[in-house]
Amino acid sequence: MDKIRGHRRENERYRVVILGAGFGGLWAIKTLVRYPVDICLIDQNNYHTFFPLLYQVASAELEPEDIAYPVRSIVRKFPNVHFLLGRATKIDLKAQIVETDARAVPYDFLIVAIGSLTHFFNIKGASEHVYPLKTLEQAVDIRNQILTCFERASYETDEDFQKSLLTFVIVGGGSTGVEFAGTLAELIYGHMKRDYRSLDFGKVRVILLEAAGKLLPNLPDRLGNYARERLNRIKVEVRFNSKVSEVGPDEVKLTDGSVIRTYTTVWTAGVRGEPALNSWGLPVNPNGKVTVLNTLQIPDHPNVYAAGDLAYLEEGGHPLPMVAPVAIQQGVAAGENIVRQISGKPQVPFHYNDQGIMAVIGRRAAVAYLYNRFGFTGFPAWIIWLGIHLFRLIGFRNRLLVLTNWAWDYIYYERVVRLILPAKPLSEKHQEKS
Repeated sequence: MDKIRGHRRENERYRVVILGAGFGGLWAIKTLVRYPVDICLIDQNNYHTFFPLLYQVASAELEPEDIAYPVRSIVRKFPNVHFLLGRATKIDLKAQIVETDARAVPYDFLIVAIGSLTHFFNIKGASEHVYPLKTLEQAVDIRNQILTCFERASYETDEDFQKSLLTFVIVGGGSTGVEFAGTLAELIYGHMKRDYRSLDFGKVRVILLEAAGKLLPNLPDRLGNYARERLNRIKVEVRFNSKVSEVGPDEVKLTDGSVIRTYTTVWTAGVRGEPALNSWGLPVNPNGKVTVLNTLQIPDHPNVYAAGDLAYLEEGGHPLPMVAPVAIQQGVAAGENIVRQISGKPQVPFHYNDQGIMAVIGRRAAVAYLYNRFGFTGFPAWIIWLGIHLFRLIGFRNRLLVLTNWAWDYIYYERVVRLILPAKPLSEKHQEKS
């Protein structure tokens, strides 16, 4: 029991430190606040991001603040929760201290839920030249890049250069890639076509590259085929078995030797864990994820848990998907197991209750696979997707803003957030022609 007590003195409350204000971290807090523990939540951002709608910020459908919510507004109603704005730099597992760039924080129990980073699979030039889609800042960068390309193309006289500006490549045919490709195509062939009447939109290309032979690999073939047909209908070129070998500032090279000339490559192909975790003494697999026991505890460290994208756990011989429902359920489970540990009760193994996977593919179209049994496509799946995402958003204001923007776009075919912020000269955004 001494190892678990750590810095706790007699009659003091247990100190629980949570790294990460994502779904796993927040739902762990919602579980733990009902018990006599002191909680310190640490995150390098002072807001929670609703990642399932991040691509809509990148495609100018939503503002960043529509899907972000201040952490302090979330936790201020809980007197036993303290928020620290900082980035974890080290975990001293022996001393039970989390070191941050702000200060050191001792713990009795620790939940590591810092999410994941973009994985470039060691592809040459990818980390330097692609546009990842993992943070609000990156989503705004993508929006700026798309809008800037159209501004530059509107007066460009070199036809080849203009075509490169108007070619948009998306790498990865999972849910994020499919959803972003669909909403980008609707932005381009709807709103942008009305704004840039002098442009020949026959030169515009939206290309979705998938290394495997199907879209949405976690869904039945019928749903993946529907997604492909729907994307083709809205002028998205879907290329299967297309593996990227190199990315440059103005081109994407594939392993078959073909080259796509483009200034905009959006990367949605994969994620990995934080590289520093290994140096902190946590057990990580080749993808940088932390291997956990079925109780979500770190092996040999019973008072340290991992949850969300960061935690590697298999069920049925397959790793759990890196989606919000997994993180939410693991956050709750980690919190409950800490309470059991404090009470001297045995921990309960985590089992994921798979309620389904969904992906929207533009206006009035989506796929939904619920409870591993029921598959929906088209308008019914779209309605299900809308309802679930609105329900999961944190904050009434955010729900109202998102619903208002969706309704405005749906009724008037107009996206009002087509803003390039912060504004920079076009020469800083694109290389000059040779």
